[in-house]
Amino acid sequence: MNNKFRVVVIAVTLVVLLAMSALFQVDQTQQALVLQLGKPVRVVTEPGLNYKIPLLQQVVFFDRRLLLYDAAPAEVVTSDKKNLVVDNYSKWRIVDPLRFYQTVKNVAGAQSRLDDIIYSELRVELGKETLNDIVAKVRSRIMETVTEKSNQAAADYGIKVIDVRIKRADLPTENENHVYSRMQAERQRQAKKYRSEGEEEALKIRSQADKERTIILAEAYRKSQEIRGAGENQAIAIYARSFSQDEAFFSFYRSLQAYEKALRAKTTLVLDSEGEFFQYLNHEQ
Repeated sequence: MNNKFRVVVIAVTLVVLLAMSALFQVDQTQQALVLQLGKPVRVVTEPGLNYKIPLLQQVVFFDRRLLLYDAAPAEVVTSDKKNLVVDNYSKWRIVDPLRFYQTVKNVAGAQSRLDDIIYSELRVELGKETLNDIVAKVRSRIMETVTEKSNQAAADYGIKVIDVRIKRADLPTENENHVYSRMQAERQRQAKKYRSEGEEEALKIRSQADKERTIILAEAYRKSQEIRGAGENQAIAIYARSFSQDEAFFSFYRSLQAYEKALRAKTTLVLDSEGEFFQYLNHEQ
């Protein structure tokens, strides 16, 4: 009885294991290819539970989501013979698992083929344009053309290229240094030109200012002389009228002014007391 029970348990276990090995699940982010002795026999693109022949068939899964390939920087030559280092990336998807498996086998093989295809198309399209146009004008159009042609070439591998973009487009190091040196020399030339123009303008402004200053000072001096002359004339006329009215008082007044100026504190004068200067200080008079 125990032996029969063991046999039944083993048989049931084998059946369960075989049933489990015959089933496989495809996720909604996946698609599958069923191989029989290494040869593709069936493609499963819909998510859900599927079956295969145990021990005879194997299942290879492929991602059905959008994939990203970041290529290594590569050098291209533009139509004006300028070297350009281009760093690009591409977005792609597996649309035919069978053809994909038969041609490139896996994602690594697909990226290798995409690298060749996209670089070839980039080299052709960028080689038609000048460096200035690539940087400033036709970049979007070039990307659209490269995407379209790369997609056509990649269709043979069960791949659809969604988009190709350039992340960076730089000059090679030796050219970059040459360009920077030339830019620096050009900026220095412009700076020297602006400085010389500024100095010339400053000289003009200073010359004009000096000229106007000289004219203003001369005019001010002329007016001051005229005013001083007019004042002196008026003073002489006043003095003359005053002197003519009372010559003795005027002489006395002028002597007092002379005393005030001459006889200041700590002033020593050696003069003849009988002289005319002290005539109003002499008690005998």
